[in-house]
Amino acid sequence: MRHFGHIPAAVQARLFHREPAEFTADSPAGTLAVALGATLYSPATRPRLADAVRKQARRGVVSMVLCLEDSISDAEVGAGEANLVQTFADLAAGTVTDADTATDLPLLFIRVREPRQITDLVDRLGATVALLSGFVLPKFTETRGRAFLEALTQAERTSGRRLFAMPVLESPELLHLETRAETLAGIASITDKHRDRVLALRLGVTDFCSAYGLRRSPDMTAYDIKIVANVIADVVNVLGRSDGTGFTVTGPVWEYFRQGERMFKPQLRRSPFLEGRAEDLRTALIEHDLDGLLREIELDRANGLLGKTCIHPTHVVPVHALSVVSHEEWSDAQDILRPERDGGGVLRSAYTNKMNEVKPHRAWAERILLRAEVFGVAKEDVGFVDLLTAGLAG
Repeated sequence: MRHFGHIPAAVQARLFHREPAEFTADSPAGTLAVALGATLYSPATRPRLADAVRKQARRGVVSMVLCLEDSISDAEVGAGEANLVQTFADLAAGTVTDADTATDLPLLFIRVREPRQITDLVDRLGATVALLSGFVLPKFTETRGRAFLEALTQAERTSGRRLFAMPVLESPELLHLETRAETLAGIASITDKHRDRVLALRLGVTDFCSAYGLRRSPDMTAYDIKIVANVIADVVNVLGRSDGTGFTVTGPVWEYFRQGERMFKPQLRRSPFLEGRAEDLRTALIEHDLDGLLREIELDRANGLLGKTCIHPTHVVPVHALSVVSHEEWSDAQDILRPERDGGGVLRSAYTNKMNEVKPHRAWAERILLRAEVFGVAKEDVGFVDLLTAGLAG
């Protein structure tokens, strides 16, 4: 699979200075953690789920979570499990569409409620477990996480398949100030012990808001809700470090609301949208309440998060378009990481608009090149609007 692989090759050639690289479910964990991009959630009870998975893959989705937890009621869990087993059988048999093959599938994860579901589902999936990349573990703490990770280890042994964990950080203990430090230390301890199988950490901001009876509007990002922003900062502080001890931490879900009267000015600046059809695109984005999403994606990146949880297909392309590395970012990263710069120092950027300090900016540059590998590098004259337009049209 490949990001932007759903758009025509000629269009890709016009957009990218370096095109996104291919990867598979068997690629190194470091590559997959960056490549997750917009991870689209779908209830496990959805009818014709296999068709939906194929459809989203054709639209550029590269990672999906099939959810048995909060997206379905307690009474639907059994039906959801049965639907998942049938879905994987349909996908493995290639009965959904004749034109597609298993290599076109996104990375597939199952969000469970309890540890026992991991071993039970792996047993029931049988050979079709080959299409599964791992499990999403809800309300993850050191205590709850231990049982989940032990079940995952057992499922790996049983199936002979590498299975990743994506813990969701959303428990009240993490949110409450008096227990946050201890909870984060416990999560850091247990995830470090299982480092090889923890692909990424996901943030459950909806649960954070729920603990205080809050719900942000489309005019506000997660970072405008200070109690949530503080938790995100602490999670990145402890679990997102670039010194080899950290993990990829993904951005929180953007909740889509049909808008009433807008209380604030649109957050999209006009300047990137003034050529050709760009102004029409800007208007359409605002009408669909996506301007706040774009701002939140930028704030995710600025605060050390990568990728995003998505609950609506329209959110996928904006996340991916904003994940492409700009030519300027790539140029700076290349200069910083040149072998002759190992001794440090300061240099003027090739774009002559900033100073690059080699030692302080090295970790940033390494992250940029990892993202460039899977999302590509845009040409000098290609911006977000071009990538978004191509992604939507693809």
